Amino acid sequence: MIEVVGIRFKKAGKMYYFDPDGLKLSKEDDAIVETARGVEYGQVIKENTFVAEETIVPPLKKVLRKATKDDARTVENNEKREAEAFQICLGHIAHIGLDMKLVDVEMTFDRNKLIFYFTSDGRVDFRELVKELAADFRTRIELRQIGVRDEAKMLNGIGICGRTLCCATFLGDFQPVSIKMAKEQSLSLNPTKISGICGRLMCCLKYEEEVYEELNSKMPKVGDIISTPEGTGEILSTNVLLQQIKAAVRKTDNDPPTIAFFHADEIKVIKSKKKKKEFIPEELKAYED
Repeated sequence: MIEVVGIRFKKAGKMYYFDPDGLKLSKEDDAIVETARGVEYGQVIKENTFVAEETIVPPLKKVLRKATKDDARTVENNEKREAEAFQICLGHIAHIGLDMKLVDVEMTFDRNKLIFYFTSDGRVDFRELVKELAADFRTRIELRQIGVRDEAKMLNGIGICGRTLCCATFLGDFQPVSIKMAKEQSLSLNPTKISGICGRLMCCLKYEEEVYEELNSKMPKVGDIISTPEGTGEILSTNVLLQQIKAAVRKTDNDPPTIAFFHADEIKVIKSKKKKKEFIPEELKAYED
């Protein structure tokens, strides 16, 4: 076991483990830490705890010290510098005529590096832009191309549910989301109804996926022939969450069918409908990750 603290650098960013180096840190304390890209300012979201060594990625960087009021002022000044850098970079992009959209600018706490995040439909030759920015700020410049999901996370917004975006509020990492998840939850496969403002499938499709997988595993398929307390029938539709089955049932072969509802535990499949190969239109696959 090894002692660590969990620190996050952005509101909905990923948590990273650091060596407390003898310091006792509480949740929501601010700390100055050593990272791969330099000295950074972060917030403790997991206080001193012991974890198995195999759960961490070595080498484990150290916490340098607790943050002070001077450090907080440095962060504020850095944020002002970031806003200035954003506007200056926009001007250079327009002057050079680059096909790219600037999303955000980030300055490391020690001011040794400026990172410019952008999106673009293709590759961008930004060598001239880097030279211009380096001459303006006289520090290390990094341009990083990001995807549409990362762009939404940085900019934030309101989802179709009426709430702020999950990715910008509490999701530390993006999880793969597929059309299969929407089908298992019996959702419309209309891209406008199952896609977020980033243009990709909504992250929330993943939240209940395990529950739906378990519930669907207990349910027969539409078209199956079943034995019920009221006779033999054919399944017309299913309600996964209620574990309810709607079927056309006959007590004898000569009786007219009647519509009845049963719980999944009340029926037994006599003949299962042949499973068709799952078909997903090509135009829908573009919305997956």
